[in-house]
Amino acid sequence: MIKGLRAKVEYKMDTLNLRVLAVSSSVAGEGKTLTATHLAANMASTGRKKVLLIDLDLRKPSVAGELGMAADSGMSEFLSGSVPKEKIIRNSVVPGLSVIVGGKTIPSPADMLAGEKFRFLLREMREQFDVVILDTPPILPVPDAVTISEQVDAFILLFRFNHTPHHLFRQAIDDLGEGKIVGVVLNGEEKKPDKYYHKYYGKYYQVAHAEGKRS
Repeated sequence: MIKGLRAKVEYKMDTLNLRVLAVSSSVAGEGKTLTATHLAANMASTGRKKVLLIDLDLRKPSVAGELGMAADSGMSEFLSGSVPKEKIIRNSVVPGLSVIVGGKTIPSPADMLAGEKFRFLLREMREQFDVVILDTPPILPVPDAVTISEQVDAFILLFRFNHTPHHLFRQAIDDLGEGKIVGVVLNGEEKKPDKYYHKYYGKYYQVAHAEGKRS
């Protein structure tokens, strides 16, 4: 599944000249962190691109755990001013994949993510890496993903069958704006998408049955 997703993402990014891609979901528990982590690792493993994965789910950072990395000295520490940017960009066990972990939990990081410090960092990362993948918080419960949407080239949204109500997924798309979304990953139960999906999401690519831990 992940190789197929990677191929579609790379095609979209190359065709549309995209560099910063956010992976998100409407609500928690749809598999966004696992998808973002595996997508970044798979893209880096080809050796064709330098990839940076950033954990922006600062209320519940979990990228470090997925990759078996220490969770300290991450984005939270950089935004709070306690650690310089040079200290937060780390190599992972995957050649070509660098990571900025979330760091300590921040209860309300939206203002920090809206600040010039984060904007400047992301501009620099665009220059240093071929692809920047962001693992963001879910869209509906908190404002963080929408806050950074202007700085992101495109979003991939996760949808888990038998977990996410259709109207909430539609609301998440409306909150971001359809023009920002280049893909929808259908996660969980494998079945043919019904007319609802064809009506609203037919123009997006769909990758079904992406099993794994929920985050």
